[in-house]
Amino acid sequence: MRFLGNLLWLVFGGLAAGIGWTVAGLLFCVTIIGIPFGVQALKIAGFVIWPFGREVSIGDFGVGGAVGNVLWILLLGWELAVGHVIAGLFFYVTVIGIPFGRQHIKLARLAFLPFGGEIRYV
Repeated sequence: MRFLGNLLWLVFGGLAAGIGWTVAGLLFCVTIIGIPFGVQALKIAGFVIWPFGREVSIGDFGVGGAVGNVLWILLLGWELAVGHVIAGLFFYVTVIGIPFGRQHIKLARLAFLPFGGEIRYV
């Protein structure tokens, strides 16, 4: 079932979103200051492409992670999180879309606080 969900996700928008996150991550990595943000964007890109069967936990991020999360939220994190929440709400309208809405909510959590976020297989 996870494979089918991931395949449908990939075909109906996951690939495009993954490419977008990858391009953003690579653009961040152009500067030395942007490398930590680029690494987080690339981490999210891998999760965006194949989200079913994985969970997100926001855990210990320390002082550096806290500063990184604050900068991330101020610069672009809140917009990405709101976009995923809105997409998730649209998917929740239909019964068939509920699993995809759940994935968008997971992505919103990770897009809001990427530093210290851990993606693990379930």
